[in-house]
Amino acid sequence: MTPLQRYIAEEIATDHAEGLFSRREALRRLGLMGIGTPAAVALLAACGESAKQAAPSTTAAPSASPSAPPPGKATAVPSTAITLPGPDGRTLQAAWAQASAPKGGVLVIHENKGLTDHIRSITGRFAGVGYSALAVDLLSEEGGTATFTDDAAATAALSKIPNDRFVADLRAGLAELGRRVPGKKLGATGFCFGGGLTWLLLTSATPELAAATPFYGPFPDGGQFTGSKAAVLAVYGALDTRVDATRAAAESALDQAHLPHDTYVADNADHAFFNDTGARYQPTAAAEAWKRVIDWYGKYLA
Repeated sequence: MTPLQRYIAEEIATDHAEGLFSRREALRRLGLMGIGTPAAVALLAACGESAKQAAPSTTAAPSASPSAPPPGKATAVPSTAITLPGPDGRTLQAAWAQASAPKGGVLVIHENKGLTDHIRSITGRFAGVGYSALAVDLLSEEGGTATFTDDAAATAALSKIPNDRFVADLRAGLAELGRRVPGKKLGATGFCFGGGLTWLLLTSATPELAAATPFYGPFPDGGQFTGSKAAVLAVYGALDTRVDATRAAAESALDQAHLPHDTYVADNADHAFFNDTGARYQPTAAAEAWKRVIDWYGKYLA
């Protein structure tokens, strides 16, 4: 398995260990990825043991007011579906949200379920605070996320795409974003799997990025920032020990590249704490992370 495939498989096993779905469902999802039953059973057992060891430190997250809208949603603008030219003559699908007077542009990189309504909402939230935003559907070649009626099938399809195609499609997204906000600086924000792809993009020589804010994404093995000029704000959840294990490598590589960078580790927050449609949503941490991201882009994009 590639590192991103391993990350997706471990995420499925961790979700099962934390009770988000049944053993049968976990085995089905791992099977869709092409992982045989013996290997899948071993992975579930290993992640279940890790979850037990971490349990004493996982405390309930404090909640913000239940009536408070998710961060940025109150001022969000609607996104629209567009197509754009991709590599090798392919056509890519995307969600686009235009700010009324853009201060910069942000490429939004989706989670392992594809281009969902939640990710479309994120593009609109960025546009609502002055950053025109674009989210590429990384399943465009497979017909688009909407063609998958089962999010497990979408996840499995993403797990089989090579990294070089992800990078090429995301670069096409940056090129389109540059055309739509000419003369403005560009940033990239990705979540979970998309956070890992944000790191992958940054370590694949992308000087067109002035800033990036990866959310709880795994740092690529041996990643280096050669050719990157981006100022990076890395966001993690304190309870997300699996992804946090790669944080030291990311910070060391950023230090070696002498790039401006900072790290926000949200207290009492787990993986995917920003996703207000998910079981691990933590509104207090999400609000603080959003504030820090907007402040970061205000410094390095506007």
